[in-house]
Order: sequence, then structure tokens, then C-alpha cells
Amino acid sequence: MARASAKHILVETEEQCKQLKAEIEAGADFAQVAKEHSKCPSGAEGGTLGQFGPGEMVKEFDEVVFSAELNKVQGPVKTQFGYHLLEVTSRTD
Repeated sequence: MARASAKHILVETEEQCKQLKAEIEAGADFAQVAKEHSKCPSGAEGGTLGQFGPGEMVKEFDEVVFSAELNKVQGPVKTQFGYHLLEVTSRTD
């Protein structure tokens, strides 16, 4: 079964999500931005979600995590929790 590792940042608005993405693309450290801004408890760990398989995360997450380019910030991705930036760090099929 496919497995992936990813990290994310969860915020309340699409605007904030886009702003943080721009900061990361300009050179800010993803983990540091997650620690400072993420509303998810994983923010304390730099946004790291660990390893998981299809169906273990919400549908919108799965669609990105199991198709996106590795090590590239994706988002904003809207879920019932808010807006996410995602970075897939590894994936196996």
C-alpha cells in the first residue's frame, strides 16, 4: 500500500495561507513558519505529520499528498479545519 510523509501548516484564512506560502518560497524555513503560525498541534514539531497511508487523512489532504511533487509547497488546500500548506517529504507506491 502507498505511504507518504508530509508536513503542513494550518491557518484560518486563505489570505494568510497565501502570505505564508510566499514567505516560504522566498526562503523562510517551513518548520519555523509552522511553529509560529500553525493552528495544528503538529506546528510545535515544525508541522511534521509523520507517515500515513491513503484514507488516514481527510480527502483533500489525500488528493494532494498522493499526487503532488515531492518537497514543493502545495496550497492553499481547504479542509473542514481551515487552510493548509502541505509539503510531501516522501512517498512510496
